[in-house]
Amino acid sequence: MQRLRPGPPLVYVAGPLFSQAELAYNIEIAALIGKHLDVYLPQRDGGKLVDLIKKGVPRDAAYSSIFDRDIQAIQESEVLFLILDGRSVDEGAAFELGYAFALGKVCIGLQTDPRRLLPLGNNPMIQMPLRRVLSRTEDVGPWAASYAQSAAEVNAARNSQ
Repeated sequence: MQRLRPGPPLVYVAGPLFSQAELAYNIEIAALIGKHLDVYLPQRDGGKLVDLIKKGVPRDAAYSSIFDRDIQAIQESEVLFLILDGRSVDEGAAFELGYAFALGKVCIGLQTDPRRLLPLGNNPMIQMPLRRVLSRTEDVGPWAASYAQSAAEVNAARNSQ
């Protein structure tokens, strides 16, 4: 399912979102991508489970709300951008990657952290869906600009036919 509204491609940013450092880094990455593409950042756009529960939303309803919004956003996105940093990949982000890959989305990774669970690198179930893995935060903006340019060229070609 693609978005109904026109505009730049939507990028779903997946990653851990529990510590202050993770939340801040996700915002930084979303801002770099957001200069060129539309961004869905789950912590900002889908809500956080702990916040919903603090507001009095029943636990089951809070879980459903988060899950339903994030699934819808993945379905509407063109790209899943996965932050791989950490001792292991965040389990929610790993699910999001698998779901996006199954839907045929473009999957891109960012791994600035040299730690890997396996001596040979990432788990194949994480590595193989990724078309590209960036290794520096500084590479995110140029990647987003390049992707936006390619998408614009594809749209222009479609419109000229």
